[in-house]
Amino acid sequence: MVSSAGLVDFLVLTLAALLPALAYLIWVRQSERLGREPWGLLRRLFAFGALGATILAGILEVVIVDVGTAVSVKYPSPDFAFLNGKSTLGAFFLVLVVAPVVEEALKAGGVVQYKSSLRRLADGPVFGAAVGLGFGFFETLLYGLGAFLTGGLAAGLVLILVRSISSVLLHGSSTAMFGRGYASSIYQNRGGASGAYFLLAVAMHSSFNALASLGAIAMVLGLPSGLSPYADVIGLLTAIGFAFAAIEHVRTVISQSDFPGANTVHPRYRPPTVQPRSGVPPRR
Repeated sequence: MVSSAGLVDFLVLTLAALLPALAYLIWVRQSERLGREPWGLLRRLFAFGALGATILAGILEVVIVDVGTAVSVKYPSPDFAFLNGKSTLGAFFLVLVVAPVVEEALKAGGVVQYKSSLRRLADGPVFGAAVGLGFGFFETLLYGLGAFLTGGLAAGLVLILVRSISSVLLHGSSTAMFGRGYASSIYQNRGGASGAYFLLAVAMHSSFNALASLGAIAMVLGLPSGLSPYADVIGLLTAIGFAFAAIEHVRTVISQSDFPGANTVHPRYRPPTVQPRSGVPPRR
């Protein structure tokens, strides 16, 4: 039976992971000046990322690692060593290739699923950010719960805080860029934009993971073990800077796409009519 104290700790961890993600979503939504997305739609996108993409990504990544490990054991060749999830090379392959591709594909699926709600170019990155931030929230909560079970509430909160200013922003930003490309393929007739921006999202994700793993990479490269803690700190700080720069770029992209004439507007969308002030003739 779960104690009341345990339930309180769970609630604290959940709020600690949820509130920053929602704050980021409000921040991104405010980048739109015309026809901001309704909160009901953004909640559905956020929930898709949290309860759909995150869970399915975890299952697929476990299956891929298990299958890859089985193949590398059955065929013990250097050519298949990277498939062994129990090896250092296999761990890097998971972090730098498998996870970015699988997670970005599933998050992109959330944007595509709600394509009928896209009204114009600026909506794409907002949709992507909503899905990505939902993914980042639930993934961060799961990591926080793991830290809580091994190190207590303080450990869980610290991990959630660190991920909230790094990984959560990255997930929102990378999927927002896919959303930009997907909307561009619809409203600007750029047939290859979806694929190109998906690869950009994967590259952003992989680059972030590489920065966050800088200490481990330094050890694999044979650098002195005494440098590993410094590499960890440098990698973390650089990853945080990368994440904030990415989300700020997303907000700039949304703002630049969000004015009349910037894109082909969906026929159902009608921007609000601005009435001239009394006594001031309208512009010709």
